[in-house]
Amino acid sequence: MEQWLLDLMQNFPIVVLFTVIFATLYLLSKGADILVDEAVSLSIRWGIPKVIIGATIVSLGTTLPEVTVSVAAAIGGNPDIALGNAVGSIICNTSLIIGIAVLIKPLPVHRSITDRQSTIQLITGVLVIISAISWTSFSGLFSQSGSIPQWVGFVFLFLLVLYLLDTFRRAKTGNFEDADIEEEVSHIDSGPIILVLLKLSLGLFLIIIASKILLPTVQITAIKLGIPNSIIAATLIAFGTSLPELITAIQATRKGHGELAVGNVIGADILNVLFVIGASAAVTRNGLTVPPYFYWFHLPIMLGILIFFKFILHVPSRKIKRLPGIILLVVYVVFSVLSYLLI
Repeated sequence: MEQWLLDLMQNFPIVVLFTVIFATLYLLSKGADILVDEAVSLSIRWGIPKVIIGATIVSLGTTLPEVTVSVAAAIGGNPDIALGNAVGSIICNTSLIIGIAVLIKPLPVHRSITDRQSTIQLITGVLVIISAISWTSFSGLFSQSGSIPQWVGFVFLFLLVLYLLDTFRRAKTGNFEDADIEEEVSHIDSGPIILVLLKLSLGLFLIIIASKILLPTVQITAIKLGIPNSIIAATLIAFGTSLPELITAIQATRKGHGELAVGNVIGADILNVLFVIGASAAVTRNGLTVPPYFYWFHLPIMLGILIFFKFILHVPSRKIKRLPGIILLVVYVVFSVLSYLLI
């Protein structure tokens, strides 16, 4: 299908290509929305603790676009898109989405939850950098491509299972404060279970189909514009596949549940490393290629944003106020512009 689309789109003008990109990004977002809503409904009706919905199911659902796009890219021989999408999504989630949410309303910080989760978030970011460095040829770090080996992908997936199991265990033993998360769930599908399952399948179908259309469109667009695939992935695609997190953050903040926006972003960042990068590396024999400019541009910016985010979660007022949000927004804009100017 992808080769057929590549051949079909060769002669498409840039305007048409960008229209297709934005249309498929919308389908990705819509599919993720449906999938999350129906997963939440099933969880409530089957008696799964609501804290698990916020800590695992919602984050897993909103991260599915990144997983689908990145794994398909890796299998299709475009590992730079897979890595760029994951790293770009972390940058987008933690700067753009938190920044926009804070502009709507200051975000409350529940230290009992965010202290541990944000530490895991930062650790996973560091793990990406460590696994991407070629320690045998460290002197050529900024001039030579590196790779995240396939075995690291399996390690990340193993850590993902541990993270999810630990989250579930803590929820069952009452180690999370879940009152706020309970209030967040406002959509419960009361229809027949079979209908809920069909809607869930529809959401998954939209995500898969949209990703299969998106990848060849981005490849052709990158070729026509002379822009590396990884740069497109780290900006345009990363923003598009982060739309579920953005929508969730805006809605949660407007309804007075800003802590959910913070929690969803933290969870999505963790999953971008353990799930997106892990799965993408695991399906490729040679691992994920790391272009040289990732070492001096993308990865340092990602780490800097995660450290700054960790810092602002420890403010005495227990709220993320507008000034840090504005700083995060400025960082994202600068990152996006420099992505096109420097690389």
